[in-house]
Amino acid sequence: MFQDLDETLKALLDDAAAPAELRAADVSFDTPDKDYRPAEATVNLFLHEVTENRSLRDEARVLGRVADGYTSRLPSLRVDCTYLATAWSAQSGGLKAAEEHRLLGLALQWLSRFPVVAERFLRGALKTPPQPYPLPTTVAQVQENRSTGDFWTALGIAPRPAFPVTVTVTVEPYDEVEELPAVQKVHLRSGLVDDPLFRGVVFDKSLVPVAAATVSVDGTGAQATSGPDGEFAVPGLEFGSYTLTVRASGRPDEQVAVTFAADHQTQTVVLSGA
Repeated sequence: MFQDLDETLKALLDDAAAPAELRAADVSFDTPDKDYRPAEATVNLFLHEVTENRSLRDEARVLGRVADGYTSRLPSLRVDCTYLATAWSAQSGGLKAAEEHRLLGLALQWLSRFPVVAERFLRGALKTPPQPYPLPTTVAQVQENRSTGDFWTALGIAPRPAFPVTVTVTVEPYDEVEELPAVQKVHLRSGLVDDPLFRGVVFDKSLVPVAAATVSVDGTGAQATSGPDGEFAVPGLEFGSYTLTVRASGRPDEQVAVTFAADHQTQTVVLSGA
């Protein structure tokens, strides 16, 4: 993934519309330490920090549509990849500093034109399969209370003019995809607070309606038989907690605890037996 992001940034700097001097420069991703001495004018993009972008974190599962239903998976990870951009010249003295400053300024101006990396620059896994979100870019923005002094000290060289370039990519760390059936039909049932009706639907463990099941409300003597769609209704029942005994042909009897209330007048009973 990171090598594809390197190639993407290189393609951006090599674009035909970029300044000619910037296009003519080499683009390197090597570590700019004390042994780094490029033989030609070079823009160095050193990837030095990879962190999750928590402001873009989404806890909701991602739903997708397929021919006969839906898929559900855990959300993507949004990751900030921060490069440090520096310019290097093979000349000496004042010519060296002038070329480096000019080249660094051109890189800053050009990269600042792309708040989002255009699709035509994307390479490798960033292009196929396509990223689910655009790749935002921030240029020359430094976090508060953050100094590059320790960075240059760790590399063993004197501080140089530089600016950060951060590109946010999407990572899919999870392979598990749950497949869900499509909704076939929706039943709307109304209920009245002053005239409640206890009703429900009996399903087997595969969520197939169970017809001709006897549903008894223990301790009340009330019972009903489910219809072709597994539906049943028991009139005259007061709000409260009850235990239902469900008897269906070829299945063991099952007991289910339910609560009948003004905002919960319809029950779903799923039988666990075969």
